[in-house]
Amino acid sequence: MEEPEKKSASGGKEEKTVTLKEAEYLALLEEVKKGKDSWDKMLRNQADLENTRKRLDREKQEFIKFANEGLVLDLLNVLDDLERTVNLAESTKQDLAAFLKGVEMILAHLYEMLKEHGVKPIEAEGKIFDPNYHEALMQVESKDLPEHTIIEVLQKGYLIHERVLRTAKVKVSKK
Repeated sequence: MEEPEKKSASGGKEEKTVTLKEAEYLALLEEVKKGKDSWDKMLRNQADLENTRKRLDREKQEFIKFANEGLVLDLLNVLDDLERTVNLAESTKQDLAAFLKGVEMILAHLYEMLKEHGVKPIEAEGKIFDPNYHEALMQVESKDLPEHTIIEVLQKGYLIHERVLRTAKVKVSKK
Protein backbone atom coordinates (compact mmCIF):
# COMPACT_ATOMS: atom_id res chain seq x y z
CA MET A 1 0.00 0.00 0.00
CA GLU A 2 1.34 3.45 -0.98
CA GLU A 3 1.78 6.23 1.45
CA PRO A 4 -0.09 9.44 0.74
CA GLU A 5 2.19 12.23 -0.49
CA LYS A 6 3.26 14.66 2.14
CA LYS A 7 2.58 18.33 1.45
CA SER A 8 5.00 21.06 2.32
CA ALA A 9 3.99 24.19 4.18
CA SER A 10 3.61 26.06 0.86
CA GLY A 11 1.03 23.53 -0.33
CA GLY A 12 3.22 21.84 -3.00
CA LYS A 13 4.71 18.37 -2.97
CA GLU A 14 7.40 17.65 -0.48
CA GLU A 15 10.88 17.44 -1.93
CA LYS A 16 12.66 14.16 -1.46
CA THR A 17 16.33 13.78 -0.86
CA VAL A 18 18.09 11.17 -2.97
CA THR A 19 21.40 9.72 -1.94
CA LEU A 20 23.89 8.94 -4.71
CA LYS A 21 27.42 7.78 -4.80
CA GLU A 22 29.81 10.57 -5.65
CA ALA A 23 30.83 8.89 -8.94
CA GLU A 24 27.16 8.66 -10.01
CA TYR A 25 26.62 12.33 -9.06
CA LEU A 26 29.68 13.43 -11.05
CA ALA A 27 28.54 11.32 -14.04
CA LEU A 28 25.12 13.03 -13.94
CA LEU A 29 26.75 16.46 -13.80
CA GLU A 30 28.92 15.50 -16.80
CA GLU A 31 25.81 14.38 -18.74
CA VAL A 32 24.04 17.67 -17.92
CA LYS A 33 27.10 19.60 -19.16
CA LYS A 34 27.16 17.53 -22.38
CA GLY A 35 23.43 18.21 -22.87
CA LYS A 36 23.92 21.97 -22.42
CA ASP A 37 26.90 21.93 -24.81
CA SER A 38 24.89 20.00 -27.41
CA TRP A 39 21.97 22.41 -27.04
CA ASP A 40 24.26 25.42 -27.51
CA LYS A 41 25.90 23.78 -30.52
CA MET A 42 22.49 23.03 -32.05
CA LEU A 43 21.40 26.66 -31.55
CA ARG A 44 24.62 27.94 -33.19
CA ASN A 45 24.18 25.54 -36.12
CA GLN A 46 20.57 26.63 -36.53
CA ALA A 47 21.64 30.30 -36.54
CA ASP A 48 24.41 29.51 -39.07
CA LEU A 49 21.90 27.73 -41.28
CA GLU A 50 19.51 30.68 -41.13
CA ASN A 51 22.32 33.13 -41.94
CA THR A 52 23.43 30.95 -44.87
CA ARG A 53 19.86 30.80 -46.18
CA LYS A 54 19.55 34.61 -45.98
CA ARG A 55 22.93 35.07 -47.70
CA LEU A 56 21.96 32.66 -50.49
CA ASP A 57 18.65 34.51 -50.96
CA ARG A 58 20.53 37.82 -51.25
CA GLU A 59 23.00 36.31 -53.74
CA LYS A 60 20.15 34.81 -55.76
CA GLN A 61 18.37 38.17 -55.94
CA GLU A 62 21.61 39.84 -56.98
CA PHE A 63 22.20 37.19 -59.65
CA ILE A 64 18.67 37.59 -61.03
CA LYS A 65 19.05 41.36 -61.03
CA PHE A 66 22.20 41.28 -63.16
CA ALA A 67 21.81 37.96 -65.03
CA ASN A 68 21.22 39.67 -68.39
CA GLU A 69 24.07 42.14 -68.03
CA GLY A 70 26.17 40.50 -70.78
CA LEU A 71 23.23 40.36 -73.18
CA VAL A 72 22.31 43.99 -72.52
CA LEU A 73 25.92 45.03 -73.07
CA ASP A 74 25.88 43.27 -76.47
CA LEU A 75 22.56 44.94 -77.31
CA LEU A 76 24.05 48.33 -76.48
CA ASN A 77 26.69 47.68 -79.16
CA VAL A 78 23.92 46.96 -81.66
CA LEU A 79 22.11 50.12 -80.54
CA ASP A 80 25.32 52.13 -81.07
CA ASP A 81 25.63 50.69 -84.60
CA LEU A 82 22.02 51.61 -85.40
CA GLU A 83 22.46 55.15 -84.09
CA ARG A 84 25.67 55.61 -86.15
CA THR A 85 23.92 54.31 -89.28
CA VAL A 86 20.95 56.65 -88.85
CA ASN A 87 23.20 59.64 -88.07
CA LEU A 88 25.39 58.90 -91.07
CA ALA A 89 22.37 58.55 -93.36
CA GLU A 90 20.91 61.84 -92.08
CA SER A 91 24.15 63.82 -92.25
CA THR A 92 25.45 62.63 -95.60
CA LYS A 93 22.09 62.03 -97.28
CA GLN A 94 23.43 58.72 -98.55
CA ASP A 95 21.42 56.74 -101.00
CA LEU A 96 19.00 54.05 -99.86
CA ALA A 97 21.29 51.20 -100.97
CA ALA A 98 24.11 52.31 -98.66
CA PHE A 99 21.71 52.78 -95.75
CA LEU A 100 20.20 49.36 -96.39
CA LYS A 101 23.68 47.80 -96.48
CA GLY A 102 24.41 49.33 -93.05
CA VAL A 103 21.18 47.98 -91.58
CA GLU A 104 21.91 44.51 -93.05
CA MET A 105 25.35 44.56 -91.39
CA ILE A 106 23.74 45.46 -88.06
CA LEU A 107 21.18 42.65 -88.48
CA ALA A 108 23.99 40.19 -89.15
CA HIS A 109 25.76 41.44 -86.02
CA LEU A 110 22.57 41.02 -83.99
CA TYR A 111 21.98 37.47 -85.29
CA GLU A 112 25.57 36.54 -84.41
CA MET A 113 25.19 38.00 -80.92
CA LEU A 114 21.96 36.02 -80.34
CA LYS A 115 23.68 32.86 -81.58
CA GLU A 116 26.49 33.40 -79.04
CA HIS A 117 23.83 33.57 -76.31
CA GLY A 118 22.28 30.25 -77.42
CA VAL A 119 19.37 31.78 -79.38
CA LYS A 120 18.55 30.44 -82.83
CA PRO A 121 15.53 30.73 -85.14
CA ILE A 122 13.02 27.88 -85.50
CA GLU A 123 13.06 26.53 -89.05
CA ALA A 124 9.41 26.41 -90.11
CA GLU A 125 8.64 27.13 -93.77
CA GLY A 126 7.96 23.92 -95.69
CA LYS A 127 8.00 21.81 -92.50
CA ILE A 128 5.09 19.88 -91.01
CA PHE A 129 3.22 21.85 -88.33
CA ASP A 130 4.34 20.99 -84.77
CA PRO A 131 2.37 22.70 -81.96
CA ASN A 132 5.47 22.53 -79.74
CA TYR A 133 7.30 24.92 -82.06
CA HIS A 134 4.62 26.58 -84.19
CA GLU A 135 1.41 28.52 -83.64
CA ALA A 136 -1.06 28.35 -86.53
CA LEU A 137 -2.65 31.74 -87.15
CA MET A 138 -4.22 30.88 -90.52
CA GLN A 139 -5.13 27.88 -92.64
CA VAL A 140 -5.11 28.01 -96.43
CA GLU A 141 -6.50 25.37 -98.77
CA SER A 142 -3.81 23.81 -100.94
CA LYS A 143 -3.98 20.84 -103.30
CA ASP A 144 -0.22 20.96 -104.01
CA LEU A 145 1.01 20.53 -100.42
CA PRO A 146 0.33 17.83 -97.84
CA GLU A 147 -2.07 18.80 -95.07
CA HIS A 148 -0.51 20.66 -92.08
CA THR A 149 2.49 21.91 -94.08
CA ILE A 150 3.70 25.38 -93.14
CA ILE A 151 3.19 27.66 -96.13
CA GLU A 152 4.42 30.94 -94.68
CA VAL A 153 6.07 32.21 -91.50
CA LEU A 154 4.23 35.29 -90.26
CA GLN A 155 6.54 35.82 -87.27
CA LYS A 156 9.80 33.96 -86.60
CA GLY A 157 10.04 31.69 -83.60
CA TYR A 158 13.20 31.23 -81.55
CA LEU A 159 14.86 28.58 -79.38
CA ILE A 160 17.18 29.34 -76.51
CA HIS A 161 19.47 26.41 -75.70
CA GLU A 162 17.03 24.05 -77.47
CA ARG A 163 14.03 25.31 -75.43
CA VAL A 164 11.26 27.28 -77.12
CA LEU A 165 11.62 30.97 -76.36
CA ARG A 166 8.86 32.05 -78.75
CA THR A 167 6.79 29.89 -81.09
CA ALA A 168 6.77 30.65 -84.80
CA LYS A 169 3.48 32.19 -85.98
CA VAL A 170 2.62 30.40 -89.23
CA LYS A 171 0.16 29.89 -92.06
CA VAL A 172 -0.68 26.18 -92.55
CA SER A 173 -2.07 24.21 -95.50
CA LYS A 174 -5.26 22.20 -95.38
CA LYS A 175 -7.03 20.05 -97.91
